[in-house]
Amino acid sequence: MQTPTITGSAQPTLARGVRLQTDSKTGNSVLLFPEGVLELNETAQEIVNRCDGRTLVEIVCELAKEYEADSNALIADVRDTLSDLQQRKLIEFK
Repeated sequence: MQTPTITGSAQPTLARGVRLQTDSKTGNSVLLFPEGVLELNETAQEIVNRCDGRTLVEIVCELAKEYEADSNALIADVRDTLSDLQQRKLIEFK
């Protein structure tokens, strides 16, 4: 089954029952959900922090500006991260 392409106007948000939190032991960002915990790397954390109703394009533009990176290069990585989180049912799209 092929994953649908995430459009630039898609608005990712955390799925119901999922929380972004800092692990008290490690200090790393984690997604807490009813079935467990997913530790996020720094890149995924920066993406998930922006999953609050902003569009994919807005998220990519903000990351490109903050990290002085090419937005065209970033969009594929952001889409891949969001797609993975969507497949795990940790984010949803409006």
